[in-house]
Amino acid sequence: MTQGFLELIKAARGESNYAGDQFGGAAGKDGRGQPTGHPGNFMFATGIECSYPTIEHGKVRRDLLAECGHYDNWLKDLHLVHDLGLKVLRYGLPYHLTHLGPGRYDWSFADQVMAEMQQLEITPILDLLHFGVPDWLGDFQNPELPLHFADYAGAVAERYPWVRYYTPVNEIYITAHFSAKDGLWNEQLKSDRAFVTAMKHCVAASIMATQSIARYRPDVVIVQSESAEYLHEAKATPSFEVILANKLRFLSFDLLYAHPPDADVCIYMMDNGLTRAEYDWFMAGEPPGYQVMGNDYYGRNERILLPCGKLEQAEGVLGWYQITHEYYQRYKKPVMHTETNHFDPDMAPSWLWKQWINILQMRKDGVPVLGFTWYSLIDQIDWDLGLAKKEGHVNACGLYDLQRQPRPVAHAYRELLEEFGQITIVPHGEMFEVTGQPAMLKVEV
Repeated sequence: MTQGFLELIKAARGESNYAGDQFGGAAGKDGRGQPTGHPGNFMFATGIECSYPTIEHGKVRRDLLAECGHYDNWLKDLHLVHDLGLKVLRYGLPYHLTHLGPGRYDWSFADQVMAEMQQLEITPILDLLHFGVPDWLGDFQNPELPLHFADYAGAVAERYPWVRYYTPVNEIYITAHFSAKDGLWNEQLKSDRAFVTAMKHCVAASIMATQSIARYRPDVVIVQSESAEYLHEAKATPSFEVILANKLRFLSFDLLYAHPPDADVCIYMMDNGLTRAEYDWFMAGEPPGYQVMGNDYYGRNERILLPCGKLEQAEGVLGWYQITHEYYQRYKKPVMHTETNHFDPDMAPSWLWKQWINILQMRKDGVPVLGFTWYSLIDQIDWDLGLAKKEGHVNACGLYDLQRQPRPVAHAYRELLEEFGQITIVPHGEMFEVTGQPAMLKVEV
């Protein structure tokens, strides 16, 4: 009887593990092992909580870098990141302390931290504005903010030319909503007009800052962190207010990426102060550099409006995957999971794995997910109150507590890194590594 091809192959080469398989394929690399920092490596990250809004009508500054002890423990904190095996860190320089006035900067703290980060070979995603501005700039109603902030961003890029990844303005939607619609921070206003004003100033600041950074780093990567929100309504007849709210959650990305908003959102903005000339300016085109859509997801991002008017938390009803997938279909940008945590330290490891499975599912469905972030490295203070009151509540959501001792989620994250740490951004991602070239013409996928 004539032998078949398989019998011939096995007779000549053996049962399996053929020469060459070690270079990928049947017996190739599976992605296990700690992250390497290679350009094609999936970006596993943490962040150091750095919010600094004002409350009590400007009389109190909530500086979480101070309240969580980072100014005193910055060296230890950076080494915790390194020792955990992480190569990427979302890090916010204290804008309110660094930018002293037009053309005036104090780099004393930033220089120390940035030098150590470079020494440890940690890649920062540098956060330039995190929920607050220096006292001399007032608040987000100030139309001078975009120009002054652009000068600051350019000064940062010039001083630290080795930094490539930036978040110019963190969570623009939350910044505008908490400051100008909910009345919790900074200007503490509660009006649609104030919200639209804060929104357009923050987006313009981000665009102008990106232009300034690109002068020094034409290959800049902008990771625009934004809260992935959704409001469910348990009513037989949907209300216009909820429909509009679920469209306004896209507004910062719409303006940033020059994506025309829905008609009712345009009417809302123009009813509340956006001029036609301003709209045309936003729609002229997206900012320079490589644009990555960062989606932050906490269980508290999803809520249900009950018939009685009460709001209930809706943790995981849609989850990061479904909400982010909707954002991806709208903008077609590479994605990063830029923030998550859980206030219950016993539940945090389970939450970590749930978020990771969301990411694996997104990758399986062909969406390019560049990275994942547990936010933050250290426990936080008063985020259960939205920082609106200074009561000193410790939120046990960090990889480490305020004494810099590991919480269970740190051990879970280490296990995750050992299992998945060397996966590429997309399968065979080594073919599509992030290059040092300037961003080219932007076209839809």
